[in-house]
Amino acid sequence: MKMHGLGNDFVVIDLRHGGAMPDADLVRRIADRQFGIGFDQLATIHADDGADAKLTFFNADGSTSAACGNATRCIARYLLDESGSAALVLRTEHGLLAAEDAGGGITRVNMGQPVLDWQSIPLARDVDLLHLPIDGDPVATGMGNPHMTFFVDDAANFPDFEGFGARHELHPLYPQRTNVEVAQVVAPDTLRLRIWERGVGVTLASGSCSCAAAVAAARRGLTGRRVRVLVAGGELEIDWREDGVWLAGPTAHVADGVLRADWIASGSERP
Repeated sequence: MKMHGLGNDFVVIDLRHGGAMPDADLVRRIADRQFGIGFDQLATIHADDGADAKLTFFNADGSTSAACGNATRCIARYLLDESGSAALVLRTEHGLLAAEDAGGGITRVNMGQPVLDWQSIPLARDVDLLHLPIDGDPVATGMGNPHMTFFVDDAANFPDFEGFGARHELHPLYPQRTNVEVAQVVAPDTLRLRIWERGVGVTLASGSCSCAAAVAAARRGLTGRRVRVLVAGGELEIDWREDGVWLAGPTAHVADGVLRADWIASGSERP
């Protein structure tokens, strides 16, 4: 299936009734927007005895990720529609995540509590997470994956954001690389965000990045705990409650398809 949340796009493979997990090479081939299908992340759905389903996430470079907020919302919407339920629970590497139909075409997922200790994010050493020793004074947050959030005066016109994100993804303070967000406080309840996703690049939206930026802004005292996050693809709502960080927004199920066996067997097609 091809799905997206505000332009943050996914290929989703349903393995609940059988089928093989894609390896890293096949993930990269599917991710190729000219020679494959193209996506920001790939997710697989598996049967699970203790939850409605188990999800596994891959980045476009073939690496894995413990969390992907918008993909989780897209799959939650698919499973909610399939079952006719109003709520369900999904298992990810980050833990059990509750999801619900919020009405009006909006799907809401509890992304769990943010990770706020340096070893679990993880960072390379013990530092002040609210003021990292990096030019630009960013904040470190974990949402099942690592994040570095910079607060700036004008996110939309931030110079050479692609180069900035690529450099900071590989910062030595983050041994597993990091997602990079440039955030502008538009109002006490609104952030504008530009996003560089680890293993992917610039994306139109990201659920985990939006959650991380909202948590960072609230911890800095720049906003409250409930904010609108404006991204290139639209608008998400983040609500950091006692039980976790809730992420809400629209989703789209674009198409269903089948990967041809001869294409899978053909191996890499890029010269």
